[in-house]
Amino acid sequence: MTVAEWLSVGALALGAAFFFTGTVGLLRFPGTFARLHALTKADNLGLGCVALGLALQADSAWVAAKLALVWGVALVAATVSAHLIARYTLRERGGTGRAPP
Repeated sequence: MTVAEWLSVGALALGAAFFFTGTVGLLRFPGTFARLHALTKADNLGLGCVALGLALQADSAWVAAKLALVWGVALVAATVSAHLIARYTLRERGGTGRAPP
């Protein structure tokens, strides 16, 4: 295997690890805001590592640019969706992020 292939495998494995930790955070953290934090941070890093790993295996720079564009769109979508969920939670639950007893 070449150095690029080893780096690609490493980036893909790191991305999978970030996705796993984000899922664990979603399942274990209390409250909406902690869960959003775990998901947006870990999943954005995970997707960036996966996109990097795939870009290292890409046949052309055009394919790598498309992967970067997909990652950028996903970053914006995650930011907007997390903001909307947090805003809704603040309005509905009075700012705590936890369901009332």
